[in-house]
Amino acid sequence: MTSLDALAPRLPSPLQEVRDERFGRRGLRLLLKRDDLVHPELIGNKWRKLVPNIAAAHGRPLVTFGGAYSNHLRATAAAGRLLGLPTTGVVRGEELAGRPLNPSLARCAADGMRLHFVDRSTYRRKTEPDILAAILRAAGVEEAYVVPEGGSNNAAVRGCRALGEELRGHADVVAVACGTGGTLAGLAAGLAPGQRALGVPVLKGGFLEADIQALQERAFGRRTGSWSLEERFHFGGYARTTPALHAFARDFEDRHGLLVERLYVAKLLYGLVTLAEEGAYARGTTIAAVVTGRPFPQAWPASR
Repeated sequence: MTSLDALAPRLPSPLQEVRDERFGRRGLRLLLKRDDLVHPELIGNKWRKLVPNIAAAHGRPLVTFGGAYSNHLRATAAAGRLLGLPTTGVVRGEELAGRPLNPSLARCAADGMRLHFVDRSTYRRKTEPDILAAILRAAGVEEAYVVPEGGSNNAAVRGCRALGEELRGHADVVAVACGTGGTLAGLAAGLAPGQRALGVPVLKGGFLEADIQALQERAFGRRTGSWSLEERFHFGGYARTTPALHAFARDFEDRHGLLVERLYVAKLLYGLVTLAEEGAYARGTTIAAVVTGRPFPQAWPASR
């Protein structure tokens, strides 16, 4: 079995209070759960979700899925390099094959990940057994251990439960940006009674609540914990940004000296500031925002 020593984390991740007048004048406290400091290359929830899956793989090659700007693909590629495991990334968008790689995919390739591009219609059906088998066969990785898109499966959700446990007693509301929902599913299960988890989806579509409930039911046998979603802050969908979002992130960086990742963390923080300004939380509420990533230079597309 592959040794996981190279992936040794810094846990529990630090909890940092920031003084921000947009919260303070409403009697609110803002804490940052610095999961971006868990590991230098497997950032935040990527470590929490990937490591249980790598352990389950027992040294087999890894194959996983993602879009052209996937943080999950980059983390899997980095883990493969650190552990000496072959990795394959199945990338959404056959039209990307043969084009110059964006910086995110280029980093995957530099870390040794073999990229296999599939058309978007096939990609949408990748969880169907016959389609999955055909993708693995075409990629030549039929014997590999399959990690789902975003890393969200039973092992990952159970791994993220520790995130909630680390925050017990520290905040009334714990907020996290959501892609596939596995982090929120585990986080909510780990919180203490009376604490609430809030998910801010970075994709549009309104489908994530059913997905998160299904993840919890498979991992824990039932829906568990107090959690909800705030769907307004996706800025057009996954990997989409706007000038307003970039301006907000730069302002937050200037205020607090924290580099803000745009595709997840900026949307989360923007949402929390908006909710605070709308009076969504009673005075005396402590809010913890989970910082799940760090900026990767030019890893997101231009504002649109």
